[in-house]
Amino acid sequence: MTTVDTRERFLRAIAERLSPERVEELHLFPPLRQGGIESAVAVIAARLAPAEPLADAPPLEAAEPEAAEPEAAKPEPAEPERIERHRLTVYRAHYRLVLKGPERGTWDVGLIEEADAPPPTVGVVVRGVHERAGGDDEPERLSGDAFRIAVSDRPWAAAG
Repeated sequence: MTTVDTRERFLRAIAERLSPERVEELHLFPPLRQGGIESAVAVIAARLAPAEPLADAPPLEAAEPEAAEPEAAKPEPAEPERIERHRLTVYRAHYRLVLKGPERGTWDVGLIEEADAPPPTVGVVVRGVHERAGGDDEPERLSGDAFRIAVSDRPWAAAG
């Protein structure tokens, strides 16, 4: 299996675990080979998952307005969409591929939700991972569109 094949396999495995439509950016670190095992990590910034409505919660239309406060005195509630656009969920994905020995070909992939954070924090996380990894090679940055094209069945087609 070539590096390109492994990269594609890793990206597709991520797409199986996380909706490609949510991905804003992905930072793919170069694979490391040690003792017949290849492994790599990726840091992914994704839009927050849509909140699930609570089964016991009454519909929004059924909520009664407070009678004591006049309408003009009430502060405007924050729009959930506006708040969610300014925060991202940061995930760490990793794979482990056994290259030699009796378990040759064993492939393990994981995706872990690490935190919700504002977009500038993603760069800080990526720099931290890069420094802990030795800081030799820069990670490959894929935009959300580039990630969706890479995992599509027609990567030669332009996103649109």
